[in-house]
Amino acid sequence: MLITTQDRFDDYEIVETIGLVKGNTIRARHVGKDILAGLRSLIGGEIGEYTEMLAESRKQAIDRMIADAKSKGADGIVAVRLTTSAIMQGTSELLAYGTAVKLRKKDS
Repeated sequence: MLITTQDRFDDYEIVETIGLVKGNTIRARHVGKDILAGLRSLIGGEIGEYTEMLAESRKQAIDRMIADAKSKGADGIVAVRLTTSAIMQGTSELLAYGTAVKLRKKDS
């Protein structure tokens, strides 16, 4: 599955637009990690626990978006975007979305 944040692929032409595809995940913070993060915020620097949690969330949301596109017969996804929103205190949603398309390799 080819994915891009652009509107097109240089080496492929879009032969059919399938439509919106998406994948999301909602994550809650862990009390133990919050304590470590709170201590780390006092001395400064990266809060690795949250960096790791967000990286896992992005991967899961993108994987789910790809699965949605595959289920619709897509070859690629263009105009991919990621967004986050707070759901309730201590939880956040990460949403990946884009436009599923069918592709054909351009002649050289």
